[in-house]
Amino acid sequence: MSRTHAKVVSANDLRAGHTVYLTSNGGWSRYITQAEVITDEAEAQLRLLDAIGHATVVVGAYLVDVEPGSDGPKPVALRERFRAQGPSIHPSKQTARAEARHVSA
Repeated sequence: MSRTHAKVVSANDLRAGHTVYLTSNGGWSRYITQAEVITDEAEAQLRLLDAIGHATVVVGAYLVDVEPGSDGPKPVALRERFRAQGPSIHPSKQTARAEARHVSA
């Protein structure tokens, strides 16, 4: 018998591109520790449908398998652990401005 995991809803912030997580009050947080942990599969699907309806705020909403813990939910998949940690590089503003000069509008 396969084991079912708790879920959180993840997406990307439409304006900033950051990974965000649906909170229990229907808002979005950049921190997985603030995500609503959903243990019922039917409820998880309903929360996902609700999140997809936030198309002016987030894009690409989907369910992430997590293990609940005392420090908040921990993603099961390696990819999701990386997403929860945030960007692996942080370009400086100076670098971003220099790169922007090479892009024509």
